[in-house]
Amino acid sequence: MKVLITDYDFPDVELELALYREAGIEVVTAQCHTEEEVIAAAAGCQGLLVQYAPVNAKVFAARPEIRIASRYGAGFDTINTADAAKYGVWVGNSPDYGVGEVSTHALAMALDLIRNITAYDRDVKAGQWHYTTAGKIQRASEMTIGIVGLGRIGKRMAHISRNLFKRVIAYDPHIIDGDFPAYVERVSKEELFRQADLVSLHTPLNDETRGMINASVLNLMQPESFLVNSARGGLVNIDDLLQALDSNRLKGAGLDVLPVEPPQTSSAIVQHKRVLLSPHAAFYSEVAAAELRRKAAQNLIDWHRNGRPSYVVVEGKAQ
Repeated sequence: MKVLITDYDFPDVELELALYREAGIEVVTAQCHTEEEVIAAAAGCQGLLVQYAPVNAKVFAARPEIRIASRYGAGFDTINTADAAKYGVWVGNSPDYGVGEVSTHALAMALDLIRNITAYDRDVKAGQWHYTTAGKIQRASEMTIGIVGLGRIGKRMAHISRNLFKRVIAYDPHIIDGDFPAYVERVSKEELFRQADLVSLHTPLNDETRGMINASVLNLMQPESFLVNSARGGLVNIDDLLQALDSNRLKGAGLDVLPVEPPQTSSAIVQHKRVLLSPHAAFYSEVAAAELRRKAAQNLIDWHRNGRPSYVVVEGKAQ
């Protein structure tokens, strides 16, 4: 078996190379940004290990020898799963590697926004020393947090938030009532945006969710509420978010992800004083990063040995 690591932003891929050497699998590495680059680099490869490179019907048609693609991450939007299913290609991911990291990062952003710690820091460094410089601050224990998407990370976010906020409400049309914890109130999407003082996004990016955070839902929110996105940048319409901030519908936003990464430093969203940003880092701890890489790489080894990856997103044809 031969595997292509299509691209990566890790300092190196020694962990993956060691796993494949032990399994007797040949590996080539690249830094592909387009389908054409993936096609050129994937000659003779049966498996792809993918981070951000686009993998779709164009790749599968040009390289019919590809039988499996595994993605670094819980999300798999860089691999077109419908195209993979059409061509009988297995798709795997690593869905449970950073649940604690993402949820605690989202909560840290939420509390920073509520307590205005970043603004205080900025003011102190500018020579201002008074508790009123950051404006009015709400009491978290009197606020409602709304969680969009109650999967692994959304559930963890609800669990660690339940003793900090007055209410935890959630919207997820894809899970049954029995999967909602007792301390989480199930509401509709519209009810969530009307009732929540802070909304935290924990849903995958797909045709259903792309651009779902737009003017129609942001305008439902209470004045001076907050939005946190540690899921996928494409969930949020940035122009509508900026409008909600500038009209004071939203008091602040915490964004770990953006539709275009990295963003232009001169862009309005980067320069906005009430937007808290981090560089797609919510997943990261040293332990989580190693787990992510190991599980994504192991999918290809397991397929080679057993005919299926450990974490199946799309079932492909049998070997």
